[in-house]
Parts: sequence; C-alpha cells; structure tokens
Amino acid sequence: MCQVDEDYQEQLQQAQLPSVSKKCVKCKEAPAAVVIRAGDTFCRGCFKEYFIHKFRAMLGKNRVIFPGEKVLLAVSGGPSSCSMLSQVQEGLSQNAHKKLRFLPGIVFIDEGGAVGQSVEERQRTLAELQAVFKATGFPFHMVPLEQVLELPSSVLVTAPALSERPAGAYKAAVDRFIQSDSRSSVPPRQQEETSLPRVQESHRQLLQQLIGSAKTLTAREDLLNTLRQHLLVHTARTEGYSKLMLGDNCTRLAVKLLTSISLGRGAQLAQDTGFSDSRYGDTILVRPMRDYSAKEIAYYNRMFSVPSVFLPSLDTKTTDKSSIQRLTESFVTKLQADFPSTVSTIYRTSEKLQTACRSTSAADHCDRCLLCMCALDTPVEKASAFKATLISEQLSQTKSPGANSAEVQRQNPAPVELESTAPSGDCCSSGGGNCVKAASGGGCCSSVKVPETSDLKSLLCYSCKLTIKDMSSVERLPQYILSEAQRRQRRSQMREEISEFLLDDEDDGDEGD
Repeated sequence: MCQVDEDYQEQLQQAQLPSVSKKCVKCKEAPAAVVIRAGDTFCRGCFKEYFIHKFRAMLGKNRVIFPGEKVLLAVSGGPSSCSMLSQVQEGLSQNAHKKLRFLPGIVFIDEGGAVGQSVEERQRTLAELQAVFKATGFPFHMVPLEQVLELPSSVLVTAPALSERPAGAYKAAVDRFIQSDSRSSVPPRQQEETSLPRVQESHRQLLQQLIGSAKTLTAREDLLNTLRQHLLVHTARTEGYSKLMLGDNCTRLAVKLLTSISLGRGAQLAQDTGFSDSRYGDTILVRPMRDYSAKEIAYYNRMFSVPSVFLPSLDTKTTDKSSIQRLTESFVTKLQADFPSTVSTIYRTSEKLQTACRSTSAADHCDRCLLCMCALDTPVEKASAFKATLISEQLSQTKSPGANSAEVQRQNPAPVELESTAPSGDCCSSGGGNCVKAASGGGCCSSVKVPETSDLKSLLCYSCKLTIKDMSSVERLPQYILSEAQRRQRRSQMREEISEFLLDDEDDGDEGD
C-alpha cells in the first residue's frame, strides 16, 4: 500500500518525448519531420501520402459520390476547407495514382455584411480568394450572404431524392466512366467564374438588423449557420450540383457535437455530424474532412504551402463565456492540450449515436423543422421533459393574484390566429389562390402578414425554438421563411378541417387485407 512518507523519486522515470530526430514510423529510413500523436512520427513524403490516402479512403469507403457527378465545394477560406480544396485538386491531377472522377465547383459565401466589415475590407478579401480559386481551374461562385433575403420558399421544401441504387451500381458507374473516358478525349472545361454582385446598402442593413435581432451571441451564431446552409443548398440546386462538400474536420465536429447537445439538438446529431446528410433530398451534404484533426490540417498546410485566408466571424476576439459555441470550443481545445485523445474519443462516440425519432428521409414535408429541415423532435409523449418545460412556461405566464389587467395584457398578448383574417371559403389552401383580402394586405395570401411567435414555434424543433425565442421580433426573418410558415399553417388548418374524411394508413392496410 501507499505510505505517506514513502519516497517515489527513485522509481519514477521520465517518459521519453518524441523527437524529430527519430526515424519515420512508416518508411523507417528518413528522419521524422512531423509528430501527429505520441509515437506517430512521419517524414515529409510519408506524411503527404498518409494525408492524401485518408481523404480518398473516406470517399471510397462511403461511395456516396458517383463518377461524373457535379460536386460543389463549400470553401470558407479557412485551413480546413482550403485543405479540402487542395485534396480535390490533387486527386484530379494527371499524375494522381487513383484519380477522382467527379466534376468539382467552388462556392464562397461572403459574410462580411453580417460581421460588420466595410466594403473595402470585403473587396480585399474577395480578391485574395479569387486568386486562390483561379489557380485551381475549377468554376467558382462568390455569393454575398445578403442574397439570403431574396431566396425562394422552395429552399425549405425537400426535393424528391434519387431512388435507391442497387449494390453494384457504383462499380458499374466506375466501369462506364472509365470506358467513356478512354474512348473520347474530352477537352478541358472553360473556367466559369461569377464575380460578387454589388450589394445594396438596404440589404446590408436588413441583414445586420436580422442578425442583431438575436439577443445572445449563441442565437446569432446558430441563426447565421442556418442562413448560410440555406444559401449553399440554393446555390447547389440552381447551378446543377447534386452533392455539397463541407470542410468540417474532426476537431470542429467534436465541438459541434457537444454544442448541439447543449442546445437541445440531440435528435439531429446524426445529420449534423455524420459523413452524409440527406435532409434536403436532392442535394446531399458530405463531410470528407471529418477524419482529420485540426493539428494534422495545420501541419499539412504549413509544410506544403496550402493557401488560406483569415476571415473574422461573429465570435472573433470574444471571451470564452460569450456563447455556448465559444465556451465548448475553449473547453475541448484546452482539454485536448492535456489529454490528446479527447477529440478522437468524442468523435468516435458520435459515430455510434443514433436517434430514436423518425428519420429525416421518411419524415413528411410538414413534419420537418422550418429552419434546420430535420425531422421534428417535439411530437413526444405527455410524460416527457419537453412537455414539462412547456407546462412550466405556460404557468409562468399565467395571471398572478396581484397583477392588474393592463400588466397581464402587456405580458401575455392574445395570439392572433391566421384563419381569423379571412372568411371561410375565400382563402386558398396552398398559397397559390386569390384571397379576397390580399389586395388590402390583410388576407392570408398577403406577404405583409407576419405569423405570431407562438404560431411559428409550432413549426420548429426544440433547438430552433430556443433560437427564435432569443429574437426580439420574428418580423426580421427573411420573407421566404415567413411565407413557408404561412403555407404550412394553412395546410395544417385545412388538414384539421377535413380530418374526419381522411383514412389512416392502418385503415388502408385493413381494407387491403
């Protein structure tokens, strides 16, 4: 047993730290140039081969991207997305051992208006990124975040996905691609580029008011992430890309996992952190950099001169406790410095998590969240934590014995129901009809009408409800979100009116028997 006065100095030995003077663990000949983990030392050549192999193994193992498909690379200018761009460029080069077989394109979302950058700063950043994109030879699109204010409502509608392909479809597609490539020499495509359109000052102010309407930095970052994803999916659809490649690395996904749990997005972890995300149907989001740590990416970019551009974000120069995202990132990175297996442990745990709610692919369009497009996690049993939270919120808003009527009316305004604005029979059910009061701006088809916060929350998942709750007014939301909210509420009301005449799925099965 251990003794208080026992001396351990003679028995303890100092662990031998890895040194660059050691030999490479792979080739056993060249001196090591980089230490990834304790005991994993690589020379320059072996480290490059290891890095490239991991990227192609991730794509080959999942077999989501078929030969000849158009893939849009979402490049933010950071180290991870720029390293992803470098890997794609390397895989499509002539001297590549196993060439990639898809057609890449680049998209960049300029968020300078949301973070308060001046026009000169935004132009300088765009010039740097434009030089990087032109060097790749890929077509690229530079889109300002202000365009999210003009998106159509179809962004929030899940497009029909491609039918399930048989098991041998991937190999057959590869064989057809190789045969067609060997028979005909296709000339190189002309590089297409879309310069950043001129942003109107009114749109920039509206975007800043939208982001500023969120009271907390946590809600602002969550709202910005949602708007960015909507704009990326819309760009991919309009330009004809079936896959959208994101640059989330292992460290970022570990932080995102803990952040999502803290924000109440536990039911959406499979879509938020998995390799592929099919919540939008026709456009699939893939994350090929999810096996790389931020340390590996930093070493690779430094050793092989991969260019990147620093861009300020909402949490730049903020304290660790300014938001849940920033606090979680600080916690994970500091813990990783003392315990090197922290990120990998969180990441491997996320691969084993599964959600108990209905999958996103099987969910009906109206059963999806209005913002994140994941399956709603709010239809739960009465004896649940979510129902208990709702009851507590309702009880906190009830009339207290000592409160006067004016104060109660100010605290709990009567909700305005959407169907009360138009007489029965004169309202369209799908948003495409002519409402008798639309001309005056009071009908259900009017674009001026804004749904109440309580009505909007019924269309959101638990996490997005918290984001909307932190907003000062839902009137700041883009018009495509408000229009889709009205359309879903009208369809829900119509379904309730004709519910007595509808047959359930169980009844259909009984009649078939």
